[in-house]
Amino acid sequence: MLTARINAATLAATAAIALMTACTATSASSAGTKLRAPASAVSAEMDSQFEQDRQAILAMAGDYKVTFDFTETVPLLKGYELKEPKLSGAHEVVRVIEDRGDFISLQHILVVGGDEKFPVKHWRQDWQYEPEEVMVFIGGNAWEMRDVAPDESDGAWSQTVYQVDDSPRYGAVGDWSYDNGVAEWTPPHEWRPLPRRDMTTRDDYHAVDAMNRHVITPFGWVHEQDNSKLILTGEAPQALVHEIGVNTYKASSDFDVGIATDYWDATKTFWAAVREEWNTIATENDHFAITIKGETGDLYGPLLDLANEVRDGTKPLETASEEARALIQEYVTPEIGELATRLRPTTTLASAN
Repeated sequence: MLTARINAATLAATAAIALMTACTATSASSAGTKLRAPASAVSAEMDSQFEQDRQAILAMAGDYKVTFDFTETVPLLKGYELKEPKLSGAHEVVRVIEDRGDFISLQHILVVGGDEKFPVKHWRQDWQYEPEEVMVFIGGNAWEMRDVAPDESDGAWSQTVYQVDDSPRYGAVGDWSYDNGVAEWTPPHEWRPLPRRDMTTRDDYHAVDAMNRHVITPFGWVHEQDNSKLILTGEAPQALVHEIGVNTYKASSDFDVGIATDYWDATKTFWAAVREEWNTIATENDHFAITIKGETGDLYGPLLDLANEVRDGTKPLETASEEARALIQEYVTPEIGELATRLRPTTTLASAN
């Protein structure tokens, strides 16, 4: 598997080459008119940019010590008091599980625990070059496929993030840039579901309006977030509070990577069947919803259990895959209804507008 690394010097050099190519292609003639670059030169420049983007995405694969750091910064609704910052950490393995050139899929697996370490299947990020559509979160555990305009798609990549059970989480479209020798991908704000750290501990908001930046660093990479926590019960969304998030992935070899890779080797065929089921749902429906309000533990819990049974050899792969498909079908519907009917009950503060 590719686990390419991009250091600052390489990025700077590549960006300089791209800049020189662009300048040469548009240099003025003696008559003061701009010369049109030959088609072959334009194609070469596009190919170079495309490959540079690919290497930035692939650079996120590896073995890491991860910190998750979230701090609320500005209260935006009268009566709201900032919550304490949330800082946690773990080790995480990120692997390329598919690479078709213009499509790359990265699977994250945590290694957690005290003396007895164990794996936890974590999130997945899928990258598509020049997408025609992207899956976006629309509140209340529902998603829809949104068309991407050609001018938005040109040279851009979509990132679609999936949850621990391979159900969708959020998606966005943005460009990779290399200013000042730094590779970073920055899309516009898009909605996403509550993070589990809040979904399981509070009920005073319904969605996050998030800007989601990925930056390749000399030590690994960083996932930065600029979030607004939204209340959706009124006539229009109401921001409750602003939050800054920084997830830092530092390359590390001081943990047993085999805990994660052994789990994945034993369960990847099962999870491929699960992904296929979710892909079918997304392909066949313009929008769909999980019928559970709030935390979807009744769906992801049994799916994770089935994966463990496959790993342990206590349930045949085919049986577990069939049960997984049936479980997903039980909780997913294309009849999403009105947003208000999909929201879980909230506190008085969250209902204020």
